Amino acid sequence: MAGIEIGIIGGTGGMGAWFAEFFKREGYVVHVSGRRTGLGITALAGRCDVVIVSVPIDATLGVIEQAGPFVREEALFMDFTSLKAEPVRAMLAHSRSEVIGLHPLFGPDVASAEGQNIVYCPVRTKRWLPWLLDVLGRSGARLKEATPEKHDGMMALVQGLNHLNTITLGLALREAGVTSAELEDFSTPIFRTKMAFVDKVFRGNPGLYAEIITGNRHIGGVVELYERQLARVRTLIGRRDAASLAALIGEDEK
Repeated sequence: MAGIEIGIIGGTGGMGAWFAEFFKREGYVVHVSGRRTGLGITALAGRCDVVIVSVPIDATLGVIEQAGPFVREEALFMDFTSLKAEPVRAMLAHSRSEVIGLHPLFGPDVASAEGQNIVYCPVRTKRWLPWLLDVLGRSGARLKEATPEKHDGMMALVQGLNHLNTITLGLALREAGVTSAELEDFSTPIFRTKMAFVDKVFRGNPGLYAEIITGNRHIGGVVELYERQLARVRTLIGRRDAASLAALIGEDEK
């Protein structure tokens, strides 16, 4: 499929910029639309053969609604959002094009996609799926097909539970009133690793992690799961029952 033009809305930063460079290295013409640079959203959507939305979660649905009517019927419409169900529904509703939800499970700090997981959700596609799998497959990425709902259910665990644990740890340490300097003097290597994640969430982009957690419709069940297990552990700690706690931790080893 020669002569393909790829447009990335939000292609001036983060994953959008990463994939802009990726597709350029693959030999494709790439256009970007940012807040202050590049083509306008509708102009890009109408011009390009592949249109990708790579903007913050809270802006995604609005951008899809704006761009969708201008994406040509024979083109491909995709998004990079951490959640898939709602963006995919929006792309289907606001465009006539082929639609594939895509979630690269890595950040823009990685050097290449080799060995990295990418989940794809083909929902309305014939022509473009083989092309997408070929170009991503050549990069060495690990490709996994899923429905949007399956993807979001797994992300409630992989991202939601993970970030929930990190945020809870950070809030507990904040309430404890101990300074970072004091913690550093008593920290272990594992604790320092965990604190690096806390610092990334609390000082990096808190809004991103808040949106990932609160925007996932499966997160309620995960929070209940977390609370049940915390209650079990708390009961055993209250009894000073180390043997039962150790048995609980080791249940999967039987």
